[in-house]
Amino acid sequence: MAAENTSNDSPRAFQREPEGQTPWIAVIIAGITIAALVGLGILLSRGAHPPPDGASSAYAAQLKLGDLKMSEAQNFIGATVTYIEGTVTNAGDKTVTGATLEATFTNSLGEIVQRELLPLQILDRSGPYPDARDLRTTPLKPHESREFRLTLGHVSADWNRQYPAMRVARISVQ
Repeated sequence: MAAENTSNDSPRAFQREPEGQTPWIAVIIAGITIAALVGLGILLSRGAHPPPDGASSAYAAQLKLGDLKMSEAQNFIGATVTYIEGTVTNAGDKTVTGATLEATFTNSLGEIVQRELLPLQILDRSGPYPDARDLRTTPLKPHESREFRLTLGHVSADWNRQYPAMRVARISVQ
């Protein structure tokens, strides 16, 4: 008589998940993560540019821009860079330690095609090449005039090639 094999030595078949089933928990977690990151980005971008306080914004009228000139040049990668240069005068009695200008570009119909916030940089011509310096390192004293430069990496192709409207958006004074 042959002995019957009662042990469980035969290989077991592995159970597979049915194909086409979506792991819903992973999809829900990914969706919540993406929504949280987008919300955080919006929240941080709103808080990145606090409005100026009343005293500083009132002093913005004391900053006078004049002798505006525009030029374009090719940078080392072949892109066009636009420069706005001129003279800035501090007509007030406080030292300006920082300023941001808003340049608004329009098209031939007068519609706004680009608005840029640009840091006001003072031109230093003491070296072999003009160098734009931050107002924190070269503050503008009361009743002082200096040359400035604004640099734009891109201007809309729809721009009408006229001077942009300029205004002081933010200012820091001592």
